[in-house]
Amino acid sequence: MPLDWSPLVAWLRRHERPLLMTHIRPDADGLGSQLALHDALTAIGQQPRVAIASKLPPRYAFLDPPRRLIEDFLPESFSDRDCVLILDTGTWNQLGDFGKWLQASALPRAVVDHHRTQDDLGGLRFVDTTAEATGRLAYEIITALGVSLSPNAAQHLFMAVATDTGWFRHANTTPATFALCGELVARGANPTVLYEQLYESATLARLKLIAIALDRLQVVAQGKIAYTEIRLADYAVTGAVPGDTEDLINYPRGIEGVELALVFIEQPDGGTKVSFRSRAVDVSQLAEHFGGGGHKLASGARMMQPLDQVRLAVLNAATHLVS
Repeated sequence: MPLDWSPLVAWLRRHERPLLMTHIRPDADGLGSQLALHDALTAIGQQPRVAIASKLPPRYAFLDPPRRLIEDFLPESFSDRDCVLILDTGTWNQLGDFGKWLQASALPRAVVDHHRTQDDLGGLRFVDTTAEATGRLAYEIITALGVSLSPNAAQHLFMAVATDTGWFRHANTTPATFALCGELVARGANPTVLYEQLYESATLARLKLIAIALDRLQVVAQGKIAYTEIRLADYAVTGAVPGDTEDLINYPRGIEGVELALVFIEQPDGGTKVSFRSRAVDVSQLAEHFGGGGHKLASGARMMQPLDQVRLAVLNAATHLVS
């Protein structure tokens, strides 16, 4: 059943200075939703600001080269905001240092998300796990606001939906997905330009990091599980940055016969980030077991233990899952 957006529309119209936030390690769905809503809210005379709580990955620099719209979150810089709209996540562990600020803040807040795993962040919550992307929900909000979609907003929303469906390859792609994207193209979205910017403009450093990940690919559990890993030293060797690890999960997932794919990424604080992907196995429960969550076929978790320790624990649990 479609969400009733009227409470959020009324809430947005009561607040003129919203802070539009998304999860740490922002992706195209979160960023596209932020930027499209920024465009729409500006069109009705409001003063929204877009912020991120971690570095902008290089592959998304084209969205705002002068960084006039996408701001780095610094608590002291956003004291003028009168509400917070959180997009594409509903869990504290995906908010980083911004989450600590939000917990101490009295600002009204709302969450718009499509992931199954949710915490109580307070305020309003609009979650539709049947939506293929938060970009769809952002489109519905803009429509409910009565704002005419600009070509710029259409481009951002197409990016959000196309990337969260693996450019229409994943199982969450439906006839409604193509109908929405057809409308976005009619409103000015340019899929050719987007695809070139997102998938055909990799830096040499990113390609070198991919080469390391490919060299470390391992298959276990009679070929049902594939995994690889990135260590902190790899960034200095290749010149890559942590944002360049996005989409590495597609390589172990693409191995013939693999049911569950994993990527382990060493973090600067000594912890480990894990990405989970599957074609049929419910990896959200596996991720939740390790303090994370997400979708049934695509989830993630972040643990404070060293990579070697996390790899052993996750592989043991994953092996039981596929056996």
